[in-house]
Amino acid sequence: MGWKGTLKTIQAAERRQQRDAQKRLRELERQSKEQAKLSAIEQARLEVATYESGLEVLLSVHKEQGEVWDWFELATALPPHNPRKYSRHELKARQRAANQTFDEACALDEREFQESLEAHSQEMVEWEKMRAIARRILAGEHKAYTEALVEFSALAEISDLGSALHFTVHSAKLVECGLKVNGRQAIPSELKILTSTGKVSVKPMPKARFHEIYQDYVCGCVLRVAREVFALLPIETVLVTASADALDPRTGQIVELPVLSVAVLRTALQRLDFEHLDPSDAVESFPRRGDAKASRKSGEFERITPLTPADLPQTSPENIDFRDHLVTVRRMRDELRAETEKLNPQPAATALPTTQPL
Repeated sequence: MGWKGTLKTIQAAERRQQRDAQKRLRELERQSKEQAKLSAIEQARLEVATYESGLEVLLSVHKEQGEVWDWFELATALPPHNPRKYSRHELKARQRAANQTFDEACALDEREFQESLEAHSQEMVEWEKMRAIARRILAGEHKAYTEALVEFSALAEISDLGSALHFTVHSAKLVECGLKVNGRQAIPSELKILTSTGKVSVKPMPKARFHEIYQDYVCGCVLRVAREVFALLPIETVLVTASADALDPRTGQIVELPVLSVAVLRTALQRLDFEHLDPSDAVESFPRRGDAKASRKSGEFERITPLTPADLPQTSPENIDFRDHLVTVRRMRDELRAETEKLNPQPAATALPTTQPL
């Protein structure tokens, strides 16, 4: 598949990324505009269904992920085909031999050819751009990572996650993300159920349930950010710090506070079943600051000091795949050989034998 086909596949997959829950919610909202035409029972059912669908959207934000980018394929993709000049208009004119001169037909063929050349020139620019950034990303260039996050990340389109998102590339293996999640107003303050008589029962949302939903939502946003970054970049760790509007006990005011900081490891994330996990439980399995469960007792998130790259544990052997081991061993082998040759210079004929590649 050429570069354009690869890019179109990724873009098409991202367009299909609209979640079923969101589609259903929009359909229910459309139906709600026609409530005047419905019976009282139908109106009640629609109101409760719309409410439940909205909750489903909030609590399933972690379940989706954009298409995984294959930068190697983009870096090695063939250029667009050169356009060819066709004489189809001329041939048609010769067949008809009426109402249109051959010169007009040839001019029309030439115009279409020039338009093809212009389109091909634009495709070449895009192909060169994608190939260049793909190669820079494969080389671990920090600036290329940042460009990809700005230009190609699906996160910018996910309004469910929050109102602000910024990234810092620390290394070829570590990216940090700051996320301002939507505030408490994103969570319904009421609980709606359908009674046995077909009426809507509206009650204040129980405090424990409200905070359980809110914290699962925040944790789900953290997981979603990590999934999208891993889908886009060949990194090992995403450090996500979520900020939320919360009560600052020092001032008594609602302010934006860092409330949860999580170091998400790719190898650990790949083992999770996102269709069935509880976001708060999943977050607890990663290095973090901020207690997603204990805060349910107090009803508020507590201010934390966000994690920094210096706080992250060193990568353990079990979290390094075979290719990482191979790179490390080869580097150590080459360094050892260089040091040995410095200490014991030998003629070329008696130089240390070259070991077999690992």
